Amino acid sequence: MQSEEQHTGGCSAGCSSGSSGGNTQQGCSCETHDEQRDGSVAAQTFGEEGPVKTLGHIGSKLVVLSGKGGVGKSTVAVNLAVGLARAGRRVGLLDVDVHGPSVPRLLGLTGTRPMIGEDAMYPVGWRNNLSVMSLGFFLPDPEQAVIWRGPVKMGLIRQFLTEVRWGDLDHLVVDCPPGTGDEPLSVLQLLGTDAQAVIVTTPQGVAVDDVRRSVGFCRELGNPILGIVENMGGYVCPKCGELTPLFPAGGGEALAAEQGVTFLGRIPLHPDLTSAGDAGRSLYEADAAHPIVRALAPIVERAAATLHASDIRHESTPGPQSEAAPGTGKTAATMPTAPTRNESCAPATNHPDTNGDTTMKIAIPVAGDVLCQHFGHCERFALIDVDPATGSVTGRNDVTPPPHEPGLLPVWLSEKGANLVIAGGMGARARALLEERGVKVLIGAPAAAPEAIVAAHMAGTLTLGANTCDH
Repeated sequence: MQSEEQHTGGCSAGCSSGSSGGNTQQGCSCETHDEQRDGSVAAQTFGEEGPVKTLGHIGSKLVVLSGKGGVGKSTVAVNLAVGLARAGRRVGLLDVDVHGPSVPRLLGLTGTRPMIGEDAMYPVGWRNNLSVMSLGFFLPDPEQAVIWRGPVKMGLIRQFLTEVRWGDLDHLVVDCPPGTGDEPLSVLQLLGTDAQAVIVTTPQGVAVDDVRRSVGFCRELGNPILGIVENMGGYVCPKCGELTPLFPAGGGEALAAEQGVTFLGRIPLHPDLTSAGDAGRSLYEADAAHPIVRALAPIVERAAATLHASDIRHESTPGPQSEAAPGTGKTAATMPTAPTRNESCAPATNHPDTNGDTTMKIAIPVAGDVLCQHFGHCERFALIDVDPATGSVTGRNDVTPPPHEPGLLPVWLSEKGANLVIAGGMGARARALLEERGVKVLIGAPAAAPEAIVAAHMAGTLTLGANTCDH
């Protein structure tokens, strides 16, 4: 069991004070445990927490919550974050469900460990535009129970919000545990009243009753409600596509009308949704015509609209992911493409990887004459110049990197003028440092010739796999 006297990177609240491995609260000097010792828990009660400053700009904060457990809240949060990332937005996904962190499993990140620096934690990368942080990354035993009281949980949430180096984000999606207790209270108070709630329910009355309290909870705290999602709104037959109601239909939509909030959409049950979650992948890895992906489309579109166009910091320029789909009049958020394909668009006069420049330089770590799977230990880098208007390679210059030192390669590549780095594997800190300098990163590329990788990238056909060196 993970008790309050055990430690994750320091004290049980996640702090770094005290000696490693086994400090008790009595030997810990962190603020959270000071409050526990002197009994002044009132500082953590309703109305006392204030907004905190995060490491990096966050454009839109979306908190996914529900008054009822078992309604599929984490599934909604994960697919909302993936959908926004697929639409070209830079997204962070924070899992604050201390007692049941399921996001690592849903995204196939079980067993992954984030990088911890002296003064910051670095989120785990998933695909190109999505970074993830969860307590689940820090639990050494999947059967280990976390037994923490409110102040300790609030200390961890505060640490996640203030010490995770997300970089600049268009959207931060937070997956809260069910109810209106410590975790959602802390999240909304620490993020401030501009954080918007996405409330998840199922159609039956017993769930709607509890979710109704979530609406009142958000209003009492002064946080706007983006809308209500009705999950499990019927069963889709995988053979014929017929939708069969399993519960009295329309409970979520009726609640939205009763409370005067937006009804975001209805997500049906489908066997593929269960198998995808168990396999650690998103259904966005199927196709845009999948009934679950189509059901998610208006929810993602509404969430994407929470960020004003002038505030979008990483959105791609128009291409297959942002052009209106024929006959739909809808943007990329409603018509995602298959995520096993490269996120970049086809050649255009203003390719998204050029950051508005008229030239494009792609850096690829190589060993022999194929991509090296270890970014920091390659023989050399192939710096390939590309004409973004035609997608054609105009030149190649192989350069030997400086001796390997932490944090040096990202600065060096930025100074070499790289717009994009395509690698097989890369640590979280190196990726964060590159992105801080405006250099885009693609991870999980195959061991192939650099020119072939660039050609596939420019054509939008580059297949990306897992990060082979995520440390």
